[in-house]
Amino acid sequence: MSKKWSATLRLPKSTFPPRPLPQFTEQYIKRSTDDYYEWQKSNRPSDDQFILHDGPPYANGDLHVGHALNKILKDMILRVQIQQGRQVDYVPGWDCHGLPIEMKAIEKSEGKHLSPIETRKVARNLATNTVIKQMKSFRSYGVMGDWNRRWTTMDVAYEIRQLRLFQKMVKKGLIYRRYKPVYWSPSSKSALAEAELEYKEDHVSNAAWVRFPIDESWRTHSSLASLAESVSPTTRLYAVIWTTTPWTLPANQAIAVHDDLEYVVVENEGVAYIVASSRVEAFLAKIPGNPSSVAIQGSQLNGLKYTNPAQGKSGKPQPIIHADFVSADSGTGLVHLAPGHGFDDYEVCRGLGLPITAPINHEGVFTQEAYPDDPSKLTTAPSVIEGASQAVIDLLGQDVLASESHRHKYPYDWRTKRPVVIRATEQWFADVGSIKDEALAALEKVRFVPDSGKNRLSSFIKGRSEWCISRQRAWGVPIPALYDSNGAAIVSDEIVGHIINVIQERGINAWYVDELDDPAWVPTELHGRGYRRGTDTMDVWFDSGSSWSMLPGQADVYLEGSDQHRGWFQSSLLTRIAAGAVENSDFLKGAPFKQLITHGFTLDKEGKKMSKSLGNVMEPHQVMDGSLLPPMKVKGKGGRRSDALGADALRLWAASSDYTRDVVISVPVLSAVHTALLRYRSIVKMLLGSMHEWARLAPLSVTDHIAIVQLQDTMGEVEIAFKNHEFYKGFNAINRWVSNDFSAFYLEALKDRLYCGDGGGVLEPILYGFLRMLAPMTPSLVEEAWDHRPDWLKKDAAALHPLRQHYNEPLVKSNRLYLDLDVVRNDIPVLMAVHAAVKAGLERARNDKVLGQSLQSSVILTVPDEATALNAVLDRYALELDAMFVVSSVEINEAIDDEAAWKYEQEFEVDGVKGTVTVLPPRDAKCPRCWKYVAPVEDQLCGRCEVAIKSEVV
Repeated sequence: MSKKWSATLRLPKSTFPPRPLPQFTEQYIKRSTDDYYEWQKSNRPSDDQFILHDGPPYANGDLHVGHALNKILKDMILRVQIQQGRQVDYVPGWDCHGLPIEMKAIEKSEGKHLSPIETRKVARNLATNTVIKQMKSFRSYGVMGDWNRRWTTMDVAYEIRQLRLFQKMVKKGLIYRRYKPVYWSPSSKSALAEAELEYKEDHVSNAAWVRFPIDESWRTHSSLASLAESVSPTTRLYAVIWTTTPWTLPANQAIAVHDDLEYVVVENEGVAYIVASSRVEAFLAKIPGNPSSVAIQGSQLNGLKYTNPAQGKSGKPQPIIHADFVSADSGTGLVHLAPGHGFDDYEVCRGLGLPITAPINHEGVFTQEAYPDDPSKLTTAPSVIEGASQAVIDLLGQDVLASESHRHKYPYDWRTKRPVVIRATEQWFADVGSIKDEALAALEKVRFVPDSGKNRLSSFIKGRSEWCISRQRAWGVPIPALYDSNGAAIVSDEIVGHIINVIQERGINAWYVDELDDPAWVPTELHGRGYRRGTDTMDVWFDSGSSWSMLPGQADVYLEGSDQHRGWFQSSLLTRIAAGAVENSDFLKGAPFKQLITHGFTLDKEGKKMSKSLGNVMEPHQVMDGSLLPPMKVKGKGGRRSDALGADALRLWAASSDYTRDVVISVPVLSAVHTALLRYRSIVKMLLGSMHEWARLAPLSVTDHIAIVQLQDTMGEVEIAFKNHEFYKGFNAINRWVSNDFSAFYLEALKDRLYCGDGGGVLEPILYGFLRMLAPMTPSLVEEAWDHRPDWLKKDAAALHPLRQHYNEPLVKSNRLYLDLDVVRNDIPVLMAVHAAVKAGLERARNDKVLGQSLQSSVILTVPDEATALNAVLDRYALELDAMFVVSSVEINEAIDDEAAWKYEQEFEVDGVKGTVTVLPPRDAKCPRCWKYVAPVEDQLCGRCEVAIKSEVV
């Protein structure tokens, strides 16, 4: 092309950079978050508010990509609501109490013993600093919210609300204290709730087959006469159990059989062992012997007595009893019961009035009560999670018939990653059993994303009857109860109310500073009775689960990781149902959430869950600064740099992920996200640089109408996806539109008109539609694009920022549309089928090297006369088909020159009707300005270009 003609082209010109400039990052983040949040508070109706309630992250350490996924998903949901015309309310919160922070406080003391109040002061300082640090990180991800109103579970007002909730539950009789088995963490030295456990599949226990001598009085039982006759009078009869926790044997109080199971005796050298018939084979694989032919029903054994060798000479005869949970499929069919160390054991033995003992201390070490005959034999043993089972096995000697390593699933403390035990202690409980039906009924009105969340949460609720809410730590909210001189607890509505009043006067730390018997904490009517305060604190799930009390009603959405079905979701539901169970409650009953959304864990490229111990954790800043990707070559500098795309890269990864399952983040995944984001930026740059003010008045072409239809349909698909919180579906729809509709079709068809013609088109509407779709995912990009809009658009006071537009605001004024869009929509499949055939024919010509650019061709469309509908569509758009297909000319049902230098035929089919595309050399000469073969002679401008260069616009 001659230089003078190229100078007349309207080539794109834009200040929009190909990559974000670091010096502007903070201002774009601020505009699209803080400023935007404040704007919507004033410009969206307050009577149509959407509330997303924050599941508080734990204020303990740096953030990881899982935190980023969570916060970005929340942010995108809020932005979608603003686009739909609603005002949003999002107040971020933090969970600040609990063991991990307390342990950090203790570590910080460097061996110095800290008093409870010293621990609390250090812990508060640590949590406060972490909140500030995490908040800064969240904001750098482009997450908007009411950060000035942020809340923490250690706020005074929050703690008082939590205590008021506890008071309501006390008033309803839902809080009680009981000596019973709970999950106990020797490593944390505290009770744990089910939600604080994680299960290790390959835990190894030192299992043992142990015999217990049955009292000789069994021979006098008439129901066992046949058994007595089958064994020698000198044969000693034993009950045999198999256990994976031999350390619990000192606490044994009974042996359980099942009345309906069949048992036999296995004899071996003067002794006889009772074993379930179904377990004889497994027993003989470990211990040799000869099974007797005499069968015994479990009901015949029920009531016999035995002695426990693990209790030494002080042991008394103990009963053999029936228990429904005894199985014919494991162990020996007889089960050792230690009610102080087992939940099922506890329920059965408590019902029979049997003693409940747990002779281990808070560190899991045996106490003197474990073996009174010679306490040191067990008190000097390791803790029960570090080898005490072997000490018990050694103590039992020949009564251990066999021992073995056994690999099985076992609960661990999810914070210390150490095994837990079941240990009976005095703890505070919330009665869940009496409210679970109401809780389950409330879930019927909740929308779950994904649907499976309903069954998961329901199963956790169904499986609970009580909730251990007390912890033996200093950093938390105290349980407001009093204790008498014997340690017996007393709690009531009046006592809790009085304690709350004192806390409001003196501060919550006074609970840990004042003398335990300070009378100020005791109601006047109880003075002089020796009451004192306790030291237990509340479970942190009770802390965070109380956060709904800050809301005016139900939240529209709770969104957290799937692990919160057993944690925050459950505690929030139960505490709210409990509060609603109080008589004369003045708030709407039901779940605290209308929608409950869960996301999966973040995984590395190998599908492994990310954890610090594996060293596979990715931090959000690594995604934003591009340091995880291969360095890019920098032209002319001989250097390399990382491709830093900022918060948009992190957000687009989150948006592109199907979060309803576990989410993979890896270099290939991030590379694909970066490619998409760079493509978005390229499109924005092209749109901004090619938009002309006069295009607002230019007549629309058929291709423009098609582009509007394709954009509107894509926006509709994206809107549905975004409303359903399926951002990855919206992301995929946008990418399909970018590739198939905009880039491959409209932009290719438009370039000639844009650069060489009247510069018209619908680029401004497309920019608005594109940015509206991107707004929830990449708000910084939208903000940056608006900052680089053309000067003429900056001067237009009526032009509204894309972030502030309603999503469904019209893109094009109806008076500019001369075609019925519904008709165009119906015709698009026909045009696209022909378009695809034209492209295929052109590609064949290129492969044969007879064609370079598509403008070096003409096209003839041949359609049967009887295909009236197909012919009607082609005739309707005949004058613009050449521009649409980016060829120099298109004719319909014209004669084909058989003498042409080359031709390529390509068949297409629409609704069963077949037609043919014939690609031929052009008939006219090449225009030196637009390169279309429509000029009368070589090196002479075509008619359109003659007009264009004389125009004032050029």
